[in-house]
Amino acid sequence: MVVRNTRTMRRDRVISAVWPRTRFMPGFKALSAVLLSGAMLAGCQSIFEQAYTPNVAPSNSPQIVDEVQKNDPRAQMGAREHPRIVASYGGEYRDAKTERLVARIVGALTAVSENPNQSFRITILNSPAINAFALPGGYLYVTRGLLALANDASEVAAVLSHEMGHVTANHGIERQRREEAEVIASRVVSEVLSSDLAGKQALARGKLRLAAFSRQQELQADVIGVRMLGEAGYDPYAAARFLDSMAAYARYSAVDPDSDQSLDFLSSHPNSAQRVDLARRHARNFGQEGSVGDRGRDYYLAGIDGLLYGDSPQEGYVRGQTFMHGGLGIRFDVPPDFRIDNKVEAVLATGPGEAAIRFDGVAAGDNNSLTNYLTSGWVAGLQPDTVRAIQVNGLPAATARASAERWDFDVTVVRVDNQIFRFLTAVPKGSPALEVTAETLRRSFRRMTPQEIATLKPLRVRIVTAAQGDTLASLAARMMGTDRKLDLFKLINALPAGATVSPGQKVKIISE
Repeated sequence: MVVRNTRTMRRDRVISAVWPRTRFMPGFKALSAVLLSGAMLAGCQSIFEQAYTPNVAPSNSPQIVDEVQKNDPRAQMGAREHPRIVASYGGEYRDAKTERLVARIVGALTAVSENPNQSFRITILNSPAINAFALPGGYLYVTRGLLALANDASEVAAVLSHEMGHVTANHGIERQRREEAEVIASRVVSEVLSSDLAGKQALARGKLRLAAFSRQQELQADVIGVRMLGEAGYDPYAAARFLDSMAAYARYSAVDPDSDQSLDFLSSHPNSAQRVDLARRHARNFGQEGSVGDRGRDYYLAGIDGLLYGDSPQEGYVRGQTFMHGGLGIRFDVPPDFRIDNKVEAVLATGPGEAAIRFDGVAAGDNNSLTNYLTSGWVAGLQPDTVRAIQVNGLPAATARASAERWDFDVTVVRVDNQIFRFLTAVPKGSPALEVTAETLRRSFRRMTPQEIATLKPLRVRIVTAAQGDTLASLAARMMGTDRKLDLFKLINALPAGATVSPGQKVKIISE
């Protein structure tokens, strides 16, 4: 989508120590190395609506970026990284209605851009992450996860105007100079530690420090963004409002307070309280809150009705305590009180008493004996005398125990056709939960039936209208895919404590 201006974790770390070399099978959320490079290059991953209605929509014969930007040397920098960014975030999200919505928003912003000659290419990324960022030359990215969290067009406009501010201020050029100065150091870290996950994370943290825009650049982009919001006719207070929503989402998503947060995009941003205050102060230049600008809520909600939510079908589905993957044809359950997180590198689950589960898969290759596969050296701390062949719901399998530091592990592998699926269960040493947890996984892992696969549907954002007698609780009860229905309902609708709903009010729910 091209728009041109026409105006002149702690437990995860322990698991990694035992499970040091992981490959991924096709069909999983894989390409972790590519994802890391995408996260590094994402730089600003700021997260910040509209009534201004320009006549802008995707063209039936869109201009090619290479033609629009062929004389812009900065665009060459963005073009080099664009394929990796798209691959890292699950590809492009293609939906004509959503693309028209985003084009409408960007069209209004380009009309008031500080650089009238700058062209912008906007890509909607097929990722549930809450993210937006920019590359030099006008490459802008927004995830469908961010679109699902926003509640009106002015909030998305606030995100994109901030990123456009980075582009017009050439912040990406300055950032690349800092990155080039660190090439030698990064290469040393990569060569010495590349086979170890901790080393890769250390390298990624260093790259993120370089890739992140400076504190001053972030604040400068905030100022530019708020000005663009106001001049384009949007609610200028949307930036502060969506920053609050982002903070609420971060609190909702924080499962393990002891987990390593250094790779999180929020770590590369200035203090959010300061940014919210700055955004509100600059918005006051346009008038008092609630009296200026248009939020564009109705057409925004219409534009995201049906938006894919959460994991895409290619990545499998989480439904409460169950993980299901129609493409791979498998499913399993985790014990009660465990929470599943379908991450890029693997499916993870965390539970009470510091228990954790990791699930992934590899191509079986010539590994005919699963007991031999367990002892082939890919599991550190394996106890050879515990290795034994078993059956898991009629499927060939093998299991063993391992130990590292203060943790005990159960390792179970199951063959399904030409693939090997792997479970690693971790608990503190001596915990009786190890066998109970591992047995739940083994007992529940099985092939899906054709009927189950046929009925498996992705979750989507659905816009519903509150009826007479509806309450927060009754509307939240219609939510699917979460055991925290009321919390998630209030979050995605930005409803504060004590809020109520009125007949005729449009709200978002998550359902099939």
